[in-house]
Amino acid sequence: MNAIIVTIADPADPPVRAMVEALDAYLSALYPAESNHLLDIEVMRQPEMRFFAAFRAGEVLAIGGCWLHADYAEVKRVFVTPAARGLGLAKRLMQRIEAEAVAGGLRIARLETGIHQPESLGLYRRLGYADCGPFGDYPAHDPNSVFMEKRLDPGVILAR
Repeated sequence: MNAIIVTIADPADPPVRAMVEALDAYLSALYPAESNHLLDIEVMRQPEMRFFAAFRAGEVLAIGGCWLHADYAEVKRVFVTPAARGLGLAKRLMQRIEAEAVAGGLRIARLETGIHQPESLGLYRRLGYADCGPFGDYPAHDPNSVFMEKRLDPGVILAR
């Protein structure tokens, strides 16, 4: 079996872009347009963004990234292809994202996800994320959104 590698990725790379598009389609089927807070490819290529992909034998299995704000990192675009679910890739991506946040001097990670994604909500809670109020430019009263945050301990994250 080929090893799975989690590495920095360019979201504009065709196979990575295809995963971003698959995520867009998935979220569009779950939520109305006003509840989908998707970043486009060019935004994800900006210097304050970090984007990763999990590859096995050249195939993209999962994606995820973070937006490094002044005082927190925002988790963005975590998605695992259905065929690769159950391999622990979302957890590995989240660990990489948290390590990137800590390396950038940030001690809080935040995210927005949806109410119709119980697997994602369960993962985030198992990883130590707790519900919080809306942040950034998100609408304060979107009934489809769940906001979460986690305090990052550099000693624990960098020791992984």
